Amino acid sequence: MLTKLFDFNLNSVTESSLWRSTDYGTTYQKLNEKVGAKTILSYLYVSPNNKRKIMLLTDPEVESSLLISSDEGATYQKYRLSFYILSLLFHPEQEDWILAYSHDQKLYSSVEFGRRWQLVHERVAPNRFYWSKTGLDKEPGLIHLETIISEGQALYVTCKLQNCTEANKGKPFPGYIDPNSLVVQDEYVFVQVSTGGRPIYYVSAKREVFTPMKLPKYTLPKDLHVISTDENRVVAAVQEWNQNDTYNLYVSETGGVFYTLALENVVSSMGHEGNVMIDLYEVAGIKGMFLANKMTDSVVKTYITYNRGRDWRLLQAPTADLRGNSIRCELPYCSLHLHLHVSANPYTSGNIESKDSAPGIIVASGSIGAELTTSNVSMFITSDAGNTWRQIFDEEYSVLYLDQGGALVAIRHTPLPIRHLWMSFDEGREWNKYSFTMSPLFVDGLLGEPGEETLIMTIFGHVSHRSEWQLVKIDFRSIFNRRCTEGDYQTWHLHNRGEPCIMGVKRIYRKLKPIARCVMGKTYSVTMTSAPCDCTEADFECDYGYDRRSDGKCTPAFWFLPSSMSRSCTTGTTFINSTGYRKVVSNNCTAGIIAEYTARRQHCPTQAPKGLHLVTSEGKLTATLGTNVTFLVFLEEGDGARTSIMVDFGDGHALTYSNVSSIENGVKHVYKAVGIYRVTATGENRLGSESVVLYLHVTCQLEYIHLSAPFVAVKSKEVNLTAVLWPSQVGTVTYIWWFGNNTEPIITLEGSVACTFSREGVNTVTVQVSAGNAILQDRKAIAVHEYFRSHLLAFSSNLDDHNPDVAEWRLDVSRVIKNSMVKATGVTPERLLVSVLPGLPTAAEFFLLPDKELTEGKPDKNSELETLDPALNQNLVQFTLRPGVQVTVYAAHLSAAPLVDMSENHSGSAMLMLLSVVVLGLAIFVVYKFKRYSAHDILNPPGQHPS
Repeated sequence: MLTKLFDFNLNSVTESSLWRSTDYGTTYQKLNEKVGAKTILSYLYVSPNNKRKIMLLTDPEVESSLLISSDEGATYQKYRLSFYILSLLFHPEQEDWILAYSHDQKLYSSVEFGRRWQLVHERVAPNRFYWSKTGLDKEPGLIHLETIISEGQALYVTCKLQNCTEANKGKPFPGYIDPNSLVVQDEYVFVQVSTGGRPIYYVSAKREVFTPMKLPKYTLPKDLHVISTDENRVVAAVQEWNQNDTYNLYVSETGGVFYTLALENVVSSMGHEGNVMIDLYEVAGIKGMFLANKMTDSVVKTYITYNRGRDWRLLQAPTADLRGNSIRCELPYCSLHLHLHVSANPYTSGNIESKDSAPGIIVASGSIGAELTTSNVSMFITSDAGNTWRQIFDEEYSVLYLDQGGALVAIRHTPLPIRHLWMSFDEGREWNKYSFTMSPLFVDGLLGEPGEETLIMTIFGHVSHRSEWQLVKIDFRSIFNRRCTEGDYQTWHLHNRGEPCIMGVKRIYRKLKPIARCVMGKTYSVTMTSAPCDCTEADFECDYGYDRRSDGKCTPAFWFLPSSMSRSCTTGTTFINSTGYRKVVSNNCTAGIIAEYTARRQHCPTQAPKGLHLVTSEGKLTATLGTNVTFLVFLEEGDGARTSIMVDFGDGHALTYSNVSSIENGVKHVYKAVGIYRVTATGENRLGSESVVLYLHVTCQLEYIHLSAPFVAVKSKEVNLTAVLWPSQVGTVTYIWWFGNNTEPIITLEGSVACTFSREGVNTVTVQVSAGNAILQDRKAIAVHEYFRSHLLAFSSNLDDHNPDVAEWRLDVSRVIKNSMVKATGVTPERLLVSVLPGLPTAAEFFLLPDKELTEGKPDKNSELETLDPALNQNLVQFTLRPGVQVTVYAAHLSAAPLVDMSENHSGSAMLMLLSVVVLGLAIFVVYKFKRYSAHDILNPPGQHPS
């Protein structure tokens, strides 16, 4: 039975209509009663392993549920969900295994086709989770996923499907990776780690140890995308440091490690979802064949390759147009250029189409001339794999393959309503016009049912912009009156401009004759016979580190030393000595010049260790105190099996290993103190030794800073400012000091600075402390005056019980003390400043400023301390901290104790006093450094003494 489902008005907030057909769209049954009349649907999924199983997701804004059918949509069961599904990933083999990604970055799994779900992991990166691959991963139920650690860090972990605990987690890559960089594709795994602003790309082939991908030395990539990993080879698009809108194509050997340039300046564009789209198209049905759009001298041209990028050439334009007129187009000045974008929508075609079931047939839109244009676009077809092309329409059309390429259907791309389509039975040589509807229809899409082997298609669209969708079923079976027989087929030899040997073999395909009008049906399968060819120079590409000259020869690049390829000696006694060439992957040529061009296995040269490298697994020069640091040691040249490695961690600990291979997974160490450590790795064998040094900064998190500064300072006198850190030792620290409205800061490596203030008033000082990734700051306001009086204050002991010793509390209590003193003494608020000092027992200091209006800028001789002292000594200054807690303020000394040093040997900053509280009369002693001048001298500086 063939079942077809259509879901109309998806994501509508009012209604969803689900329809089902079991006769190729001739009749439909509405299923709203089976899924719930008021259920609003958002997505429909069909199991890739069992077409009878269907899953519907509801609109999460209304309800979070899914509906499951096991009978091709005839009946449904509804299941409530405790999370909102953003995307699903079905297992490639197990039909009931599904991964679901939720809106809150959680990954769930089900082994019952969605009937029950279990949380796998939290904080998972979107679209960065993958099923295991049979034959590569140890367990079939393994999941590869990228977990988010912080904004700039992620981890690559593997989990068991139903048991993802910390004990069962695997961490195949030792260290953090860049966010959204994990790619698991076929037998390869890729991650990215940025160091010093430059990305380093790692690859693991067949789930082995990760190795840095070796691009040519000065590639310096800004961006990299894995294009293809089939046939045991990686094709990568790399945007280099000097590129903006183009990418270079690189191809690897089977290990995915060593890359050589295949094509420069391939055009790129941005997709609808912000993804990068590379103008590279892999032709279906013929392995090794690609089309690419390349930017050359500011114009875009289309190139084709038959040998996986080893050689490229322009496309030969058709010799005649639709009307039979000759086209004069001479290579290389004029050629055919194609648009290579593929549609992600299954109901619409892209700019180019090819099918595995129809090898050699390619249909694409494009233009003829010196470059690719978006104007005067026509449709072109080739039936001999790109050797010759024919123009089939002078406008853009959507083309659908039916009967496995035995028939082609074309519908015009137009915003206008249409009622005709075109059909060809001879690989696009002739086209017949058919009417598919009585009334013109705005076409929204078309779909073959259920695949390439049938002659039934559905067109869906609308009669007007306000009408509902209309479905039109077209059954072409009545056009054919028989099935194809052996006499309807012919042999076709794949070739490249007459050269039959492609990828080392001659390939012969069985294809339908253009004149045959018959149905191939589902039983038809593409058959191909092949015979190997003798190897020629064309079957080999340049090896890593080699460039192709204009005469076709491969020579070492200026930066490459061929002897460095013996680095494989670190794991054995022989190495592969390159000839400068390597056979193109999947090329099956034999004999010929294969012995001359193939790399040779040779004994490792006996030599002292050379090219020793020491890095951390994360590629960083910093580490966090108390955590495992993994050091990786690499040796470029030398007998690794006989070279011992000693790693000195710089903290009094060292380890020695007998050979390089014993530390392939790195050397781990934990530092117990903050500091900068000189880590040394030394490789030594009987012929010599080599050492390499790494300076590692071990830090801990800066949690809090406090700016210690005087509350009041004397104008033009030096003041000491100190930034106090917690914890006190966090590693390398930078201090950034901002004074007042200055636009340029002072940057120091010390936590103290001395400064002077040249103007009276309130001056603001801000210090920022940069330690590792943390930047903290504190700010203080310092009152600056030409002269002032100060006095220490003490409090009744009950205040200490309520002192949390935080800055905000001290500010609030300072304000309350000031208000109490103003109320008790009558001193104007503008002349009184109070500052509660840090620490216990609680102490404070008040500053009395002279009234300049009364003294005309000179110190007043009648000290207002005569007013303040009695109030403090007679318990007149009190305040209520909280109900039942009355605090009394005392003078800590009987005479004025100015905290201003006018001597030449000391700074003018205020000095903190150590208060010692003793029971029996509350005797308070103030310990401070005696000043060279008396209080009388402070208020009357030299030159201003009274006569």
